Amino acid sequence: MMRYLAGRLLRAMLTIFLVVTFAFFVLRLSGDPALLIMSVDAPPESIAAFRQSWGLDQPVWVQYLAYIGHALTGDLGNSMRDGRPAIQLVVERIPATLAITVPAFLLKIAIGVPAGIYAALHRNSLADRLTMVLSVAGFTMPSFVLALLLVLLFAVRLGWLPSSGADGIAYAILPIVTLGAAGAAILARFTRSAMLEVLGQPFIRAASAKGLPWRRVVAEHALPNAAIPTTTIIGFMVGTLIAGAVVVESVFAWPGVGRLLVVAVANRDLAVVQAILLLVAATMVSANIAVDLLYGWIDPRMRQVPR
Repeated sequence: MMRYLAGRLLRAMLTIFLVVTFAFFVLRLSGDPALLIMSVDAPPESIAAFRQSWGLDQPVWVQYLAYIGHALTGDLGNSMRDGRPAIQLVVERIPATLAITVPAFLLKIAIGVPAGIYAALHRNSLADRLTMVLSVAGFTMPSFVLALLLVLLFAVRLGWLPSSGADGIAYAILPIVTLGAAGAAILARFTRSAMLEVLGQPFIRAASAKGLPWRRVVAEHALPNAAIPTTTIIGFMVGTLIAGAVVVESVFAWPGVGRLLVVAVANRDLAVVQAILLLVAATMVSANIAVDLLYGWIDPRMRQVPR
C-alpha cells in the first residue's frame, strides 16, 4: 500500500511540474506583459526598465530556472499590477470561491445521486424519462447560458434575488444553483448508467433468486458496486472546486479565484496566473489520489489488485 501511495505521489508531483512548465512557456509566448501594463505609448526606456525589474529581459530558459528555484522555496512571485505576492492574492480569493462551490457540490450529490438511482430502479418509467431529459438539458447547456436565464427570471422578472455581487447569502444563491444544476445532471446520468450496468449482472439475479428482499439486494449488492464509477465523477468534481467556477464567477461578478484568473490572464499578470494554475493542478491530483484510496474502502476486492 505504501509503495502504491509513493508511486501515486511521485506521479502527482510530475503532473504538477509539467503543468507549471507548460503554463510558464505558454504565458511567455502569449504576449509581452510590459506593453499591456505600461501601454504601447509609454517611453521605450520605461518599458525597458519595467522588463528589467521583472526579469523579462532575460532569456526564457533563465526566467524558467529562476521561477522554479523560487517556487521550490515557496516564492511564486509578485503581481505585476500591485506588487503583492501572487499566492497572497490567490489565497484571499479562495474563501469566496469555496462559499459557492462547496454548497454547489453538496447540491450536486443531494440531487444527482438519488435521481440517478431512482431512475435506474424505475427504468423506462415517466420519472426515468423526465430525469434523463433534464440530465441531457443540464449537461449540454453552457453554464453562462443557464446563469443568464436564471438572472433574467429571478433577478430581472421576479426581482427575488440580486443579479451580481457578493454582499450576502442572497447573492450566492444564483451562482450555487447554476453550478449545482450542471453537476447534478452529470451525476444523475452517470449514476443511472452505473446502476443499470450492475443490475444486469448475474450476481444480482443470483441474490434475488436466493430470496433476498429487493431492497437488501439493492443496498448490499447493487449500490456498493455502482458507487465505484460514481465516486470517480465525484472525485473529479472535488478537484474542480477551485477552477470550476471561472465562467459563473465572471457572470455574477463573484470575487473568487475564477474571476481573478480571468482578470490576471487579460492583464498578463504572469505570477498570479501561474499561482492559480499550480493551485488547480495540486487540487486535481490530490482529489485523484483520494479517489484511488476510496476505491479500496468501497470495494475490498480493489485491495487485492496488484499495483
